[in-house]
Parts: sequence; C-alpha cells; structure tokens
Amino acid sequence: MQGMLAQAVIYLAAIVVAVPLARRLGLGSVLGYLIAGMMIGPVLGLVQHSQSTDLMHFAEFGVVMMLFLIGLELDPRALWEMRNRLIGLGGLQIVATGAAITGASVWAGLDWQTGLALGMILSLSSTAVVLQTLSEKKLIHTGGGRAAFSVLLTQDIAVIPMLALMPLLATGSRLTINPDGSISRPSDLAKVASEHSVSLVEGLPAWGVTLVTLGAVAAIILAGVFLTRPVFRYIHAANMREIYTAVALLIVIGIALLMSSVGLSPALGTFLAGVVLANSEFRHELESSIEPFKGLLLGLFFIAVGAGINFTVLFRDPILIIGLTVVLMVSKGLILFAIGRIFALRKRAQWLFALSLAQAGEFGMVLTTFALQQHVLSTYLAERVLLVIALSLMFTPLFFMLHDALRQKLADRVEDQPADKIDEQHSIIIAGIGRFGQVVNRLVQASGFHTTVLDHDLKTIQLMRKFGFKGFFGDPTRPELLHAAGLETAKILVVALDDQKAAVHLVAYARKQRPDLFIIARARDRIHVYELYQAGADKIVREMFDSSLRAGRYVLEQMGFSEYDASVTEQAYYQHDREALRIMAQLWDPNIPTAENTAYIERSRSLATDFEAELIALLEKKRAEIKDKSKEPQERASSNRAP
Repeated sequence: MQGMLAQAVIYLAAIVVAVPLARRLGLGSVLGYLIAGMMIGPVLGLVQHSQSTDLMHFAEFGVVMMLFLIGLELDPRALWEMRNRLIGLGGLQIVATGAAITGASVWAGLDWQTGLALGMILSLSSTAVVLQTLSEKKLIHTGGGRAAFSVLLTQDIAVIPMLALMPLLATGSRLTINPDGSISRPSDLAKVASEHSVSLVEGLPAWGVTLVTLGAVAAIILAGVFLTRPVFRYIHAANMREIYTAVALLIVIGIALLMSSVGLSPALGTFLAGVVLANSEFRHELESSIEPFKGLLLGLFFIAVGAGINFTVLFRDPILIIGLTVVLMVSKGLILFAIGRIFALRKRAQWLFALSLAQAGEFGMVLTTFALQQHVLSTYLAERVLLVIALSLMFTPLFFMLHDALRQKLADRVEDQPADKIDEQHSIIIAGIGRFGQVVNRLVQASGFHTTVLDHDLKTIQLMRKFGFKGFFGDPTRPELLHAAGLETAKILVVALDDQKAAVHLVAYARKQRPDLFIIARARDRIHVYELYQAGADKIVREMFDSSLRAGRYVLEQMGFSEYDASVTEQAYYQHDREALRIMAQLWDPNIPTAENTAYIERSRSLATDFEAELIALLEKKRAEIKDKSKEPQERASSNRAP
C-alpha cells in the first residue's frame, strides 16, 4: 500500500512541477509531461522501467477517453461528410508511408516480413500527442487540424487489420543473432498476456470471429441508441452527481473491455460510441464527467512514455537511434507535405498537416510489443523501435514550435491565389466578413445601400457568393487593394477583422489617407478599444458588449427587477461605460503594463464606485417619477367630483 502511495506522490509531484514550467517556457504541456517522466525514470531512478510499463497500460485509458470525447463532438452526418478525407488522406498516408519504410528496411538488409511490420508500425502517428497539442493551440478546427484528425482516425481504424495481419508475418525463428553479436530469444510477454486476458473469439473459425466482431459493434450502436436514454433517466431520479460519473466511466470501460475481447481497438470502440451519443441530450453530462479523468490519464500516459525510455540502449547506439528518429520524422513529414499538396490544402494548413503527424505513435508501441510476442521482430530490433517511437514523441512539440514560427511568417502573405480584381466601388467598404461583418453587411444591404466587401479568407468569400452576396478576395490591409476598393471616395469604412493588430494597422492607414473618412471598428476588448481609439476610429464596437448587456438585463429580471428597472439599469451602464472608456483611454499607456499603471487602476476603481451610487440615485428618481405620474389621474378625478 505504501509503495503505491509513494509512486502516486512521485507522479503527481512531477506533474505539478514540470508541466506549469514547460507551459511558461512555451514548450507545451506534452513536452512537460515527457520531461517529467524522464526525470523520475531514467535520470533520477525514482521509477523503474517495469513500473512505467505497468502505468502505460493503465494510462492508455486516457487515449480511449479522449477519442470518446471527440466522438461526442462529432455529429454522425459530419463523420459521413469526412469519408473522402478518411479514405483519401488517411488511406494514402498509411500506404505511402508504410511502403517507403518497408522499402527502406528491405534495402537495409531486413527480410520483407520484418520490413512490412516496421512499415505498419511506423506509419502510425500519435493520436494523444497531436490532438492534445492541437486542442491547446486551438488549431483543431483549422483546415490543417481537420486534415490531421481525419488521418489519425483512419490510422486508429487501420490498427485492426494490422493486428490481424501481424501474426501472418511471423518468421517462426526462435533465436535471432543481432548486429552486435548477441542472441535474442522470444519474449515471454505473449504467454503472460494470454494468461491475463479474456477473448470472445479465441478458437472460433474465421466466420465466427467476423460474426462476433460485427455483433460487438452492433451492440455498441444499438445500446447507444436505445439504452442510454432510459438509463440516464433512471439515474437522474437519484439526483446525485457522482452517479453520472460512475455511468460515464462504466460506458467507457465497458466498451473498452468488449472491444479488447473481440480483438478490436478500444479507442475505436469508444469513438464509435461517442459518435452515436453525439445527438443525445445527455452529451454534456458525459463530457463534464469524463473530462477530468481524460486529462489526468493522458498526462500519466506521456509521463510513462518518458519514464520508459531505456537510456542504456540509447547510450549504446546514440547516433544510430537519434539519426533514425530524425530520418523517420523528416521522411514522414515530406510524404505528408506531398499528400497535402495533392489534396489542395492551403499553405499554412499543409505545414500544420505535415509537421503535426511526422512522429510515430502510441499504437505503434502496442504493435511493436505484439510483433515481439508473435516473433515478427527480434528483441534487439523491438527495443530500438520503441526508443525511436518515444524520441519522436519527444521531438513532436519542437515540430509544433517550428510550425508556429512558419505560421507567423506566412501570416502576412496572401496564400494560394492572387487577390481579386475589384471592378466596382461603393461609398461603404467592409473589411472582414466573418460572423460580425456578415450581420453588418446584411443589415446595410437590406436597407438599400451597396457595399464593397473585402476579406482574405477565400472560402468565406466563395460561400458568400453562393448565397448571392458579392465580395472580393484579398488582404484588406494592403494599400493597393484598399485604394482599388475606393478608399478615396468612400464615406464609411467598417473594420471587422479578426486579427487585432491588422485592424489597428488598417484604421491608422485609412485615417492617415482620409482624415474625413468615418471609420467604424470592431474591438475584441478594452485594450483593443484604446488601440483603435488612438489609431483614429470614430466609432468602436466591442464584439461581445451589447449581447453581454442584454444577458445581464435578463439576470436582473430573473432576480426580481421589473422590466423597466432592468432596462434603466442596462441603459445607465451603457452610458457610464462609454464615458468611462473615453476617460480611461486618456490614461492608458501602451508602454506600461496595465497591472502596473497605478493611475489607470485607481481611476477605474473610483469610476466603478461612482457608478454604483449614481445608479441607486437614478433608480430612485425614475421610480418617484412613475409614482407621481400614477397619482396625476387620481388627483384630476377627485377635483372633477361634485362637492
């Protein structure tokens, strides 16, 4: 018992110390977990290799839970719409990468069975590392992020036939002579695994295995459709939060057990269950119950990878192993980049797609161990393959840092297509046609005015045209494009760009060129308001301000305010905030951090105190006016009565 508690303290302490430090240094949480694992494992020796292997089996549930949560976010129709990418992008990546690695292995002197096994193992990428990092960097919904997710999902599906094919590649040799002269004997892992696992398909004929496998998948789908709602309604009557957590864990662990029993990937099974439950009214309950476990188990998974690195083998052949890791990642990256070009990914999406999937994956570790059990790989080769996979996982955050640098350089470039030739000019120019600019454009056009719309997102412009709205593709901050749109003759410029710096730059340039131009700008927050104010915008609209005021008014009404009092309070706050912004804009200094600007902070506090007092006085005044108005008809009625 004490040993388990000691191990728990070591792992949790490593997480608490290493991960925040890595995030602060800009390395990301994944690299922080890996470094923590290396420190408590090979470096300090606080965790033995066998203990990290045991932890790996437990922590793999983090990957399973992550795919369950991803499935909950995917509508089945969205999954069907991804079929071309799943088959095209994902299938081509596996075949091309596997063929290249197989060919290189045979050229290096290995037999074709071993080469094919290595091709399957190293063609896979890390679902855990890539999706975790894409989510942290908010890149999962970009073009490159969606393409990467499609490939990862295809790889998870491909693990099933790979596991089925691996025993057929066994050479049958019991002893293997390694390059260093040592002899590798078959591992006892297969015997141990068979003693501790339960299989529903063992001993069945091929058609029986197929029926049981299809039955397991059908059982998951039918249970998700017909059983979850009655079960959740039943436990809802108990009104106990922890029961929801228990049911969520039961679903994930039960499906993982069922999938393992029929020889399928637990991650694939839970993903399928998540997709089935995506439209369920209990989806958010499941998400909130699973999320904390997913994060902690994924962290333990990465720590186990770091702790499992065998430095003895690494120091024995450091140049070979590190060189193989670099060659693998560069080769996979080049193949992925070429595939991205074939499927017409945009430049930044193409780089993200290539750099994010260049590593080997955790399922590759599973396949390597399985190949060792089936005598497809020798112990000598399997140890080095596991090291290459672990090192590639460690190098992956560095590839994401390279992507960030490339993304910054590519941000100011117009990608893939030259800007449109603008053939008309109007008195209103709208720069940026996202969710904010669209509403402005529709309102203005519905009122009978014509607009010139500019946006640097080609897909958005193309979508506009399908709905009958004309727009021009190009970067609105480019002076030649702005002048072509009619900057010299326009009356109004609406700046609705997502990029805050670009918006400030555009306002400053337009104000310099046209001092008389009326400029309306969208701001993200108060600091952005000050920047736009100093750049010369006439009217500044914070994107969330009006909707937040409306939500606040609804809160007041539900707390007992009359509709009139809530409306008066809302209007009073609106006027106060606009006046306060004008005052605070004079005190804001871009060269002084806001937290250190004493005059700014003190003035903000005093304005807040003054507003509370003014609001109380205003409400009392308005209520008195209403009371006086209600008395007037009564007084007139009494004066008209006969004495």
